[in-house]
Amino acid sequence: MTEKRQILLGALAVSVSAIFWGFDGIVLTPRLYNLDVAYVVFMLHTIPFLVMNILLFREYKHIKTFTTSDIIFFGLIALFGGAIGTMAIVKALFLVNFQQLTIVVLLQKLQPVFGIILASILLKEKIGKNFLIWAALAVTGGYFLTFGFNLPNIDTNKNTIYAALFALLASFSFGSSTVFSKKILLKFSFKTATFYRYGVTSLMLLLFVLISGSISQISETTRLNWIIFMIIALTTGSGAIFLYYFGLTRVKANVAAICELLFPISAIVFDYLFNDAKLSAIQWISAAVMIFAIVNLNRERARKPLKTMV
Repeated sequence: MTEKRQILLGALAVSVSAIFWGFDGIVLTPRLYNLDVAYVVFMLHTIPFLVMNILLFREYKHIKTFTTSDIIFFGLIALFGGAIGTMAIVKALFLVNFQQLTIVVLLQKLQPVFGIILASILLKEKIGKNFLIWAALAVTGGYFLTFGFNLPNIDTNKNTIYAALFALLASFSFGSSTVFSKKILLKFSFKTATFYRYGVTSLMLLLFVLISGSISQISETTRLNWIIFMIIALTTGSGAIFLYYFGLTRVKANVAAICELLFPISAIVFDYLFNDAKLSAIQWISAAVMIFAIVNLNRERARKPLKTMV
């Protein structure tokens, strides 16, 4: 296959994975609202992990080579990128009750802001000279996207405020996971990292749902719930992650960053098509400003090629 075709194939893979994530956040995950958040996140990790055991069972050979450091970092990736991050974004999606799903999804895109800050603290990576400008612009855009020209009101905007905070927690958690993943991906392939991220997260959440008693919701899971779980498991969940990394091996980071814009764009389109949700003029402007700032953050980071993990 020629280099040009490889690049086109890679760009297509990243673009499709981004659209999958937009579809997941707007159409699929919110329709599991009748179930407990921890139980939902447990199933969203366990089902894909069971599928991975069929396809990637050879990954277990790495266990005997794990060092204490590897175990710690896999645990941190699972805790932040799997358990905390996913529970936070699912909780945020449930809180808005199909009213502001686009806002929640877009706020999650603030992830690079936290990732770059944490990388500078934990990995001693140098922050780009324009980081503060782009980060401030992204956060400001996120605020006006959520509240417009109004000040947050705990009485009238309670769920919106909580949803925004959970979305920001998810951004922080996923950004943390990316930083921790850099350590792991220096030693292991993305397939190995993804396999153990899902596996360790499943074990963590299994313990949590057993202690909390929410595992009993398995008897309350409807046929539609099971269908959605399976769709996410095979497409927008682990399927999209593998597709994303397949693309990343064939395109440069700055090309991938542009393709990833289909995530927020598709979220806006899907929210309109499935939920008849529309952004106001100020929200459109704020979303554009925030995405523009995030793209520039990613462009600065792309100048130093880094392996990342969603």
